[in-house]
Amino acid sequence: MEKKLLLEVKNLVTEFKTDDGYVKAVNDVSFTLYRGETIGIVGESGSGKSVTSLSIMRLIPNPPGRIASGQIIYHTKDGKQIDLTKLSEEDMRKYRGNEISMIFQEPMTSLNPVFTCGDQVAEAIMLHQKKTKKEANEITLKMFEKVKLPNPQRVLDAYPHQLSGGQKQRVMIAMAMSCNPNILIADEPTTALDVTVQATILDLMNQLRNEIESSVIFITHDLGVIAEIADRVIVMYKGKIVEQGAVLDIFSDPKHPYTKSLLACRPPLKIRLRKLPTVVDFMREENGQIIELPTSVSEAINAQVISKAETDARRERLLTGKTLLEVKNLKTWFPSKKNFFGKTTDWVKAVDDVSFNVQEGETLGLVGESGCGKTTLGRTILRLAPAESGEILFEGKNLLDMNASDLKDMRRHMQIIFQDPYSSLNPRMTIGNAIQEPMSVHGIYENEKVRKEKVIELLEKVNMKPEQYSRYPHEFSGGQRQRICIARALALNPRFIICDESVSALDVSVQAQVLNLLIHLREEFKFTYIFISHDLSVVKFMSDRMVVMNKGKIEEMGAADEIYNNPQQDYTKRLINAIPKGELEHIRQRITNLQPTI
Repeated sequence: MEKKLLLEVKNLVTEFKTDDGYVKAVNDVSFTLYRGETIGIVGESGSGKSVTSLSIMRLIPNPPGRIASGQIIYHTKDGKQIDLTKLSEEDMRKYRGNEISMIFQEPMTSLNPVFTCGDQVAEAIMLHQKKTKKEANEITLKMFEKVKLPNPQRVLDAYPHQLSGGQKQRVMIAMAMSCNPNILIADEPTTALDVTVQATILDLMNQLRNEIESSVIFITHDLGVIAEIADRVIVMYKGKIVEQGAVLDIFSDPKHPYTKSLLACRPPLKIRLRKLPTVVDFMREENGQIIELPTSVSEAINAQVISKAETDARRERLLTGKTLLEVKNLKTWFPSKKNFFGKTTDWVKAVDDVSFNVQEGETLGLVGESGCGKTTLGRTILRLAPAESGEILFEGKNLLDMNASDLKDMRRHMQIIFQDPYSSLNPRMTIGNAIQEPMSVHGIYENEKVRKEKVIELLEKVNMKPEQYSRYPHEFSGGQRQRICIARALALNPRFIICDESVSALDVSVQAQVLNLLIHLREEFKFTYIFISHDLSVVKFMSDRMVVMNKGKIEEMGAADEIYNNPQQDYTKRLINAIPKGELEHIRQRITNLQPTI
């Protein structure tokens, strides 16, 4: 059956004005989209993938941005060919949200906090489908049921802040699909979501695509996710398309070194690596030209494989060594209901009778879905959240019994790297001062001159440049800000660090660099880590042992490889099954199972 053309992007150039002139964020990009097809656009932050989608939607802010040249030709159902770049804003509104719809990356900033979720979806239906308020509400309720929101009637009347991240994302999907668009653009719709929620959303988008015969442009930095959903793949690098083709061809025989690096830098599940391959293993740039290095994906991965004997020897060495941290019967409860007299009648048991220990030099992985209690557990260990009862013994001393002065001294040895590096850095403080501040507070080193020298040393240690000392957080990328937070955590030369979802929102290539850095620093400084994440593949790569949490309790605990290869609990099995595998056999099976669409 002949495929019907739906969208043609021809020689698209989108640029932004800067102090140094115009910068091309999208540079001569061309591709096609057919009815019923899903194409994946993949690349790092700054590759131009999101700007491409915003150009199609005509949502480029002008100034400073503009579509400088090229065509975006939309083929309507009645056979018309319309160049979206030539439409007035008023005419474009007839297509935007109605025939071409978009799911934005961050649902919290895309939903209006002062309107209920139901009202926001109903508004789009009333605008584009000319329905009454009552009819729009009925359609909204059906869409909420279709996207499998729990208790759709409650969500209809709920405000965005009353929903979890996964629920807000489903509301955004319901809004985008409510008008049965011909083209659905999904911009990083599953970034930073639990793998189980992500798997549900990918299945949902496939199902809805087949139901209304729409086409999907799915944008992500994760090729593992692309393998689950796309028919064709477009790889972007610095505003240009460097490779495109069928999903099976891209995964089985990538041609461009950048594509190879994206495939190689995801933590593998079936083997253990010393470090993750990164972009520099496949290519380097000289005078703006890409120089390909003669390395295949399999060669780069196999060069880093750790043998089982080596893993077992390290585990034995850790288990027979010193215990640094012991957590005994720890409970962290938060009041959820109070009676008329202010007495608590019900509790949220965020951490409920949890016990485990961490050996000196070990990385203990803490994994589970959002709301399982892993972040609260990490914060409670550092006394950043109040414990209801239990013991936290650090080198035999109970942190819960310490006064403020003793705890301040102990904090020198215990640090945390938070999930969002931007919100954990003071925007009015240079990064040099931010790293230097803990040294000054604790009176480490004799004077400010020596402290500055130590800060510059730390910046170099995390692959930053000394001249960046005087810059502010907003001048750096997400990956660079995370390196700055790592340098600040190292400023006091701690012995124990909690990494709380510290790579969850980073590009896979930047994530690989940060994970490699953390492992290198662990070996150099003999750090002990608790590594918290909802991504089991990342936790398995980083950890010696793994703790799986669910609803405030420990589901199971043991060696990371053993838990992955032989999970005992159904909850753990569900987490493992939801991980995007990106394996060729899995892609072949998915393609075989696809129903033909027009």
